[in-house]
Amino acid sequence: MYVIVILAMIAGFLALRLYSVLGKRTGHEQEPALRPAEDRAKVTVLQPRQMADGSGDSVRLAEGLIAPGAENGVRALIAADRGFDVPQFVDGAKSAYRMVLEAFWRGDRDELAWLCDDDVRASFESAIAAREAEGHVLDNRLVRIEKAQIVEASVNGGVAQIALRFEADIAAVTRDQDGNVVAGSMTDAVGTNDIWTFTRDIRSADPNWKLSETDEA
Repeated sequence: MYVIVILAMIAGFLALRLYSVLGKRTGHEQEPALRPAEDRAKVTVLQPRQMADGSGDSVRLAEGLIAPGAENGVRALIAADRGFDVPQFVDGAKSAYRMVLEAFWRGDRDELAWLCDDDVRASFESAIAAREAEGHVLDNRLVRIEKAQIVEASVNGGVAQIALRFEADIAAVTRDQDGNVVAGSMTDAVGTNDIWTFTRDIRSADPNWKLSETDEA
């Protein structure tokens, strides 16, 4: 009985984590607890804005967060889901970017299962298994996210998709089982450009967005 209760509590906690960074605005947000306090990533959650004209104002107020070619798609998404807020979503997407990368680097399959859809999770798990077979450990660090911008958005059959371009600096080191450096350097950060796509069924009661595709920009 006690085991069932504990597992239910753990499942409920994990289900709320991605919602805390990519979920809808309620007007009473606080900084989401992504990790224990000692290594928690700082996330800024913006306060609600009063929108006079609905989706048009929302897009205009999100200057720099939406690529010009993605504006119509974002307007369509806001029209379909009135609770969607662009700045909050982009802030949350940056947190999700960090969470997914760190889970992959640690080889945390359970966390990846909550953050990614089945195809992306399977790809990550395959890479983790290959890394483990070679006896390698990743000692990587996300130094900074220089830019996160929505480059595409759409709603098809009630399923919303948002693609973001991330420009980030990552310090990457691969070590062997003895801790010796096999590749990379922690002193030289490498610039990366990625396109990540997040998906959510806006008809569902489940508020969570999941990573559904990754690609290099």
